[in-house]
Order: sequence, then structure tokens, then C-alpha cells
Amino acid sequence: MAAKVAAAARSLVGELGQPGSPLSAVVAARDLSAAAEAAMQAAVDRARAAGQSWEEIGDVLGTSRQAAFQRFGHPVDPRTGEPMTRAVPPGAAQRAAEFLARFTAGRWDEVLADFNGVMRERHDAGRLASGWAQMIGMFGSYQAMGDVTPVRADAGTVVVDVLLHFEAGEAMVWVRFDRDGKVTGLRLHPASP
Repeated sequence: MAAKVAAAARSLVGELGQPGSPLSAVVAARDLSAAAEAAMQAAVDRARAAGQSWEEIGDVLGTSRQAAFQRFGHPVDPRTGEPMTRAVPPGAAQRAAEFLARFTAGRWDEVLADFNGVMRERHDAGRLASGWAQMIGMFGSYQAMGDVTPVRADAGTVVVDVLLHFEAGEAMVWVRFDRDGKVTGLRLHPASP
């Protein structure tokens, strides 16, 4: 595993240092990203085998224990005993990141347009703005968003659990998307201490 990451890193360094095709550097960066992701999975599996908790792993990764489990865990369907699939629809990560960018920018009309019918009935721009203002009041100005890693929750449903960084603390935002990419659930709360 380490040799694969090292080889991919050397390839990227070589491509970035040469005046060759810019797409060759993109390919090398993609290969390094895939190797690093596989290495991260192996490292998390090793940490779990050594007895580390999901909370400890989440702390190291700067995310919640739930987000760490959703990204790296190996859940088993209790009905069948079979491993559960982690495949998410293509474009889900980008769609989720774009939604969260609109949300953290306070573009409430656009956020509402992303909601399914039930969510639009329960929320309005004022309610969304009020919830966001509470987070700002507790933690200061919004700084940045953590990794957006969608996880399939069930057939056609994707969930993201993302750490939001503020000037004086962190919060978690949890979003559920249906198969059409519409938001069917949204929760914003302080991150665990």
C-alpha cells in the first residue's frame, strides 16, 4: 500500500515538474488521490483492529464519529448478514457540496428550491436564517466546511454529515437527499466536545 502511494506521489511530482500535457498531471493527481484513499481505508481498518473507537478516529480526521463510520466502516445488514453497499449515485458529492455552499452563504431561496415538497412546507427563509444566526451567535463567523463524503443510507437515499468550522467552534450539518437529489432532511447542531 505504501509503495503504491509513493509511486503515485512520484508520478505526480514528475508531471507537475515537467512542461508536458496538463492532463497528464490531472491523471497523476487522480491516481494519487485514489491511492491515498485506499491507504486511508487501510489505516482506519488497522486502527479499528487495534481497538481505536470511531470517536478517536473521527477526532483525528476532524469529523464526527458518525461521519468517520459512514466513510470508513463496514456495516452489515442485520436482516441478511451481508455487507451493505456504499455505492452512491454519480455526482452526489458535488451536489451535496453545492447545496452546503448555498446554505452556508445564506442563499435561502436557493436552499428552499433544493428541498422536496414536505421540507418546503415546514421551512421558510426566515426559519433557515434564524437557525443559521443561532450558530453564528454561538460560534462566531463561519470559516470553512469539512470533507463532504456522501454515504448511501438506503435504496436511493444519500446522507452527508459534514463538520462546519466557525471562528470559535464547530458544528455539524446533516443532510439527507432523495434519489432525485432533493433534500428530505436537514439538521444543524453543535459538534460534540
